[in-house]
Amino acid sequence: MIRLLLVDDQEIFREGLGELLSLREGIKVVGKASNGEEAISLTAKLQPDVILMDVRMPICNGVEATRTIHNSYPWIQIVVLTVFDDDEYIGQSLQAGAIGYLLKRTPAQQIVTAIRSAHLGYSQLSPTIASKVFAHLSAKSSTSTVQHKNRLSKRELEVLQLIAQGKNNQEISQQLYITEGTVRNYVTRILRELELRDRISAVLWANEHL
Repeated sequence: MIRLLLVDDQEIFREGLGELLSLREGIKVVGKASNGEEAISLTAKLQPDVILMDVRMPICNGVEATRTIHNSYPWIQIVVLTVFDDDEYIGQSLQAGAIGYLLKRTPAQQIVTAIRSAHLGYSQLSPTIASKVFAHLSAKSSTSTVQHKNRLSKRELEVLQLIAQGKNNQEISQQLYITEGTVRNYVTRILRELELRDRISAVLWANEHL
């Protein structure tokens, strides 16, 4: 059962989404917050598995709440769900620790899929958001793509390709017949050598350059 916390300052939207998601198998809405400060407090008390987080809210916005929660509870996955597709909000949210970024016009089934994917550690971005993130990464790394790629060993490139396929560390270890600890070491080195922040960035980089 995925324990879900909803964070949104619009009561009608928050309550409606809560009722909708409560009907989905394997998801239990354990709490609702109307701002980032409440989200931080409820997270400490409820320890949800996944949080759906709005961005622009009173008292404490979603970016600050995401950063605080991620720093304290890095195992809790946070997916931003907002109407804003501004580059600034996207970048700040992902840098703060969000594993996904969805727009509120996203169909309900895709939101459910994103929740389940986040619980498994997979990132989820709305198509328009993915293109913005990808464009930013491409502009930043296009001049050094070959140089960065050449820094990776054959095995590290194999791990990167599997990351791009959405596989987690356990699945990668089983496919390559290596330990999960070794996979973690490879992932750390891949992110460092490619100058990437997280697995989301690695997936986008791999989809473009491999």
